[in-house]
Amino acid sequence: MGKERIMSQDCCSTTTNSEHEHDHNHGEVSLLKTYFPAILSGSMLALGIAMDYFNWEVYQNEMLRILWYIVAYIPVGFPVLLQGFRLILKGEFFTEFSLMSVATIGAFILGEYPEGVAVMLFYAVGELFQSAAVNKARNNIKALLDVRPNSANVFRENKWQSIAPERVEIGERIQVKLGEKVPLDGILTSDFSSFNTSALTGESKPETFRKGETVLAGMLNEGKLIEIQTTKKFNDSSLAKILEMVQEASSRKAKTELFIRKFAKVYTPAVFFLAVAVMLLPFFFVENYMFREWFYRALIFLVISCPCALVISIPLGYFGGIGAASRNGILFKGSNFLDLMAKVNTVVLDKTGTLTRGVFKVQKVKTEGLSENEFLEYASALERNSTHPVAKAVAEFYPSNWEATEVEEFSGMGLKGILNGKEVLAGNRKLMAKFGIEFPKEIESIIETIVLVSIDKIYAGYILISDEMKADAAQAISEIKKAGVSQIMMLSGDRNSIVQKTASEVGIGQAFGELLPEGKVEKIKELKENPQNIVAFVGDGINDAPVLALSDVGIAMGGMGSDLAIETADVVIQTDQPSKIATAIKIGRKTKQIVIQNITLAFGVKLIVMILGAGGLATMWEAVFADVGVALLAILNAVRIQNRKF
Repeated sequence: MGKERIMSQDCCSTTTNSEHEHDHNHGEVSLLKTYFPAILSGSMLALGIAMDYFNWEVYQNEMLRILWYIVAYIPVGFPVLLQGFRLILKGEFFTEFSLMSVATIGAFILGEYPEGVAVMLFYAVGELFQSAAVNKARNNIKALLDVRPNSANVFRENKWQSIAPERVEIGERIQVKLGEKVPLDGILTSDFSSFNTSALTGESKPETFRKGETVLAGMLNEGKLIEIQTTKKFNDSSLAKILEMVQEASSRKAKTELFIRKFAKVYTPAVFFLAVAVMLLPFFFVENYMFREWFYRALIFLVISCPCALVISIPLGYFGGIGAASRNGILFKGSNFLDLMAKVNTVVLDKTGTLTRGVFKVQKVKTEGLSENEFLEYASALERNSTHPVAKAVAEFYPSNWEATEVEEFSGMGLKGILNGKEVLAGNRKLMAKFGIEFPKEIESIIETIVLVSIDKIYAGYILISDEMKADAAQAISEIKKAGVSQIMMLSGDRNSIVQKTASEVGIGQAFGELLPEGKVEKIKELKENPQNIVAFVGDGINDAPVLALSDVGIAMGGMGSDLAIETADVVIQTDQPSKIATAIKIGRKTKQIVIQNITLAFGVKLIVMILGAGGLATMWEAVFADVGVALLAILNAVRIQNRKF
């Protein structure tokens, strides 16, 4: 599924992917074929230098000596010369291929055969190191592709058939054996099973799902043989969306990365002309001008100025950041969002489904004149006639076999019905007021959501219901503050009293409740009026989509979040853990730090050695080691983020 798109990251090139034909796809061929040219050239170079040093008689013939170094040069030099020639035919004269070709052929013209071979050899070795680093970064993300199920066992024509997941329709029964991956999103129809969700969430701890709960494509069944009723086609499944996000991530570039690519296209021809100037201008200003000496200095200038360290290490840094985030259950939809996340100084959060679980549960039951069981029979039998989350919480808490008749629902208030010949009301304070039902005054001071119940116009008690706080909600806010975020705010459509209580519990200073979607949009617009504010909004519901789109960085809770919120967001937290917000900020900042370090290192060292080379204080050997050394240091620095724990 589009692996080529994901794996086509540029490697040490100022050209586009389609032009970069000497790509680093070394995983496709044997290690011997990959490294043999460098090993052969390196061995011949070492032996040639040894024969030069010890002045072996067999090596006194100059033609034999030249031939030896030409043969040593060909394995590593020919692919570069060929690629340079192909690009010149396409009108691209100034690339690192032509730069290396001119520098090494020039060394041969001057009779510096070992140096000519060494320049190309170390360039090739640098490419191999870059390839290994890029492949490691790719593998972190490529692992996601390996979770894609190859087949689905579906019940058709009174038998189980193995077919491609893409051919399974919504509502069909599929069977998943122990150790198999769930091929499509669906409802578990078996009693229960344990699933490894690490491919989707980054969490290695198995999670138990029960009958009626939703399981997602890509989860690994670690329990028993189960059956699932599909609710989505494969292309609409959570796994398919993740794969699509990962694929698109590599095509959305950060400003720094785009700048370096544009810069390299200007930098390389500028270096050529500067090298020509180093070679020719001294003729007019230097006494005893020797063309050979200044030609040699110009070649040194070309070697050290190769832009490889910049062009490879910066994309690799961002690619590594995306990979590190995916291992932590965080999906960035592009390296540009890594850059933005590094700058975030204002975090705005939704409440329900973001800091709370979005699952209402009965916390307390208080009755007046009835036993608790009888009271709950009345309340549950009536509430099961509503689809409201609060009504569902009551019905699930105490399943009743009674049947209510003449049920009437009052929008935003509650229900009225007949049970055992009695008129029963179940709802909020507004419903009680509408029917003139008096209730204790202390109920007015209760902040949490409550369901008041009356039987035949007499108050009978209440049920207190609250949304459960996520285990890491308070920790999340603390970690966001530690990450240096100066402003944290909560926006919610819930009752303001509940919103303020939740904000106080988790440590948020500013909170606004009873907001419609347009109210949330207005609050974000107010924040964005200050150009200093880089705003990240975290939400999960359909009503959060406009705010996710408006904010600088939209972050969606991917496990329980709506499809629209996930598609609109720039960053998706697959684990549903708000503490991952701080992790995303840290990864963004660390990635940016590594990129800046690499730019500074590459420019600093190259500038110093360029000046030394032009002044005749550095030889081509030093230029080679400096260029390759800088590239390797930059690569190793970029790779660090892949091994870092956040």
